[in-house]
Amino acid sequence: MKNENNNNGKPLIIPQPIRKDGAGGPDLGPRDVMRDLQNPDMLVPPETDNGLLPNLRMSFSDTHMQLNHGGWSREITVRDLPIATTLAGVNMSLTPGGVRELHWHQQSEWAYMIWGTARITSVDQQGRNFIADVGPGDLWFFPKGLPHSIQGLADGCEFLLVFDDGSFSDLNTLSISDWFAHTPPEVLSVNFGVPESAFQSMPKEQVYIFQDQVPGSLASQEVQSPYGTVPLSFKHRLLAQKPIITPGGSVRIVDSTNFPISTTVAAALVEIKPGGMRELHWHPNADEWQYYLTGQGRMTVFGGNGIARTFDYRAGDVGYVPVAMGHYIQNTGTDTLWFLEMFRSDRFEDISLNQWMALTPEELVRDNLNASPELLHALRKEKWPVV
Repeated sequence: MKNENNNNGKPLIIPQPIRKDGAGGPDLGPRDVMRDLQNPDMLVPPETDNGLLPNLRMSFSDTHMQLNHGGWSREITVRDLPIATTLAGVNMSLTPGGVRELHWHQQSEWAYMIWGTARITSVDQQGRNFIADVGPGDLWFFPKGLPHSIQGLADGCEFLLVFDDGSFSDLNTLSISDWFAHTPPEVLSVNFGVPESAFQSMPKEQVYIFQDQVPGSLASQEVQSPYGTVPLSFKHRLLAQKPIITPGGSVRIVDSTNFPISTTVAAALVEIKPGGMRELHWHPNADEWQYYLTGQGRMTVFGGNGIARTFDYRAGDVGYVPVAMGHYIQNTGTDTLWFLEMFRSDRFEDISLNQWMALTPEELVRDNLNASPELLHALRKEKWPVV
């Protein structure tokens, strides 16, 4: 290995695609060394990796940044990660007072607030309205077709939006400004019962995100609907949930059983402590779309017929696992790894390899794997999502 200096003046070890058993050889051609340092298990795959699996990793840092006065957005869809056909994600930030304009989608919207605070509004098909403030760790869900808005409060905010269609694009949504701009003034006049002159100052195109003043308190913006408020809250406080705690970390699961309005997206917020691992498992009901919040880790996905591939992930990355494929996620850093698992489903479901073996006749497991007594006696009938 060759050494160079990094920006701190410390020696930088140049990794080479050479495994400990001697397989591989040096790469002396053009390369992105920093990229290789971030992806050690792609440069030097574990010996157990085999065969071909499509790419299961994409970073928001490699996507187009849409900049507007009032905030920014970037997205990962099937155009960026072709395997991800079931869900798409948008990372968005709003300045204090910044507004994601009044709009609606042909897809349902699930969201996780990363930092800061925002005010969300919506109205359902029966004229019942919803206005609420959301903070770090809070979720919201808007069913497809329901109009809504998002506005940054005093400190601004950043959040993740997830849509139940991998081909979704946030730049191709149905916006109030866009509709007004493409409706004849005489039609608007008849619809709203005011002169055409009332629409002279309307935007000529979609505004998408715009800068506004920080709104007043919730009480000052309250709008009473004659039909009342929505019967099922569009907001859920995920961090207020009691987690499932194991020696290796914790898990909070949210789906339609505890967030009833969220009928098309289920999720889990996973914490893995240094040295911990999201156990070997799979999901029988849906593909898994992941978003990494903090730390770094690696995931190996097993696809059957001897196929397995390992990927490295860092904060801001998206991972994907096709339905029913076995996988595990290890914390490879010194800090706690936090990430979200999301599924296009009304229910979160997973199957633990350990628990499956423990609940199967011992003789069958022993003979199938030629398993040692030590392994058989260590199997757990209770599920530990993180070990």
